[in-house]
Amino acid sequence: MIYKIRVILDTKEDVFRDIEVRDKQTLFSLYKGIVSAFSLQGEELASFYESNKDWDQGREIPLEDMGDTGNDETMADFQISEILPKVGDRMIFVYDYMEMWTFYVEVIAIEDKKAVFNYPLTVYRFGSMPLKAPKRNQDILDLEEDEIIDSEDDAEAETSFDDLELDTDLDDF
Repeated sequence: MIYKIRVILDTKEDVFRDIEVRDKQTLFSLYKGIVSAFSLQGEELASFYESNKDWDQGREIPLEDMGDTGNDETMADFQISEILPKVGDRMIFVYDYMEMWTFYVEVIAIEDKKAVFNYPLTVYRFGSMPLKAPKRNQDILDLEEDEIIDSEDDAEAETSFDDLELDTDLDDF
């Protein structure tokens, strides 16, 4: 079975790629296909997240095992047919945790045809990839106070230089 998966960049402009993978390939193969299709460097950490029809983010499936035991599941542990068994199944893909390239992944077709190419294979491209990751409205965790600060709504969280106590010894220089 060949899965046709649409991968849509989370941006204002329409930018997406259709990628075909074999059902027995892993999420790691799909990761490599996405990196290739969108001309990403492929040198950053990434994760898939299970998702529902409303694109709510669920369980994380990382590129690498970051746990202490070395026994956590990674992309290489899940076959496409296991994690995305039917048309309409969805995941969210995040590449580069600093830039937060975010993609919506959806199975758009499953075809019973013979694999004649090396998969994954980009079969359709639409839109141009921006040079920088689109900005997203994200919640920022304040590690000192263990509270979440909304980056747009909490103007009080911003500190000005007038609010800082400067070392008075600097006046001697």
